[in-house]
Amino acid sequence: MATNPVFNRIDKETQQYAGFNQAPQQGYGAPGPQGQPQMPMGYPGASESMSPQQLEDMYRQAPAGPAQTGRLTLDDVVMKSMALFGIVLVFAIGTWFFVDPKQTLGFGNPELAMPIWLLGMFGSLGLSFAIAFQKKVNVPLIVAHSVLQGLFLGAVSVTFNTMWPGVVTSAVVATMGTFVGMFIAWKVGFIRVTSKSRRIFGMMAMGYLVFMLINIGASFLGFGDGWGIYSQGWLGIAVSILGVALASYSLAVDFDSVDRGIAAGAPEKYSWLMGHGLVASLVWLYIEFLRLFAILQND
Repeated sequence: MATNPVFNRIDKETQQYAGFNQAPQQGYGAPGPQGQPQMPMGYPGASESMSPQQLEDMYRQAPAGPAQTGRLTLDDVVMKSMALFGIVLVFAIGTWFFVDPKQTLGFGNPELAMPIWLLGMFGSLGLSFAIAFQKKVNVPLIVAHSVLQGLFLGAVSVTFNTMWPGVVTSAVVATMGTFVGMFIAWKVGFIRVTSKSRRIFGMMAMGYLVFMLINIGASFLGFGDGWGIYSQGWLGIAVSILGVALASYSLAVDFDSVDRGIAAGAPEKYSWLMGHGLVASLVWLYIEFLRLFAILQND
């Protein structure tokens, strides 16, 4: 959950569409070579003579917008993000009650919490790289990734909340607050995303991912009483704060990539990829807050 390779792909591929949205509109009212309205090829009656009033009406028609030309819009990204986030929530809530040790609904399978946790974590991590490196936007894979993230979130959340009551609520509030804060800070220019900062962030995120994978292995071997090589105390807090900072900046990269994709006139299909990236960053941020609050409460 410690890196989001999706937006590196988006940033590279949408560059080919730069200027696409600046091309002259050859629509019903687009002027032709002689300054007269030009009819599109194949339009019925295009070769027939038209009255001055008909020409005037066609000339005054508004050019096609992004929605009509199949280009990416902010609404597309918002709708796809909400749909994917909804899938994550549904499966997270379902998993919570399925494995709930307290048997809130009269049943619970706590022994399945860890298998579901691992399946969701490693499955979603593998799919995230598969999605990022595929040449085409694969919607079924993106939906499957959201399902796996939901399974992971549900299992890890109910486990943490059983051991450290209240940490889930704190992590949710902190995640939503950080999301809003990062968006405002990016929008007003307080936090800037540049090509250099993207490269630095990418290297740090990949390094953090490798560290976390090593730490997971160490935790299963019993290091740090199940916390891994950085254990608890000040070192665990420092590493968790670093994770929160990286995940937070990932949101700024996401916002900037969406903005650049829309400005470049990227195809509408990229809304699925961008929605996937935003949700993945939110999940990453939530997990970092969850770990941080658990360490703080344990101390």
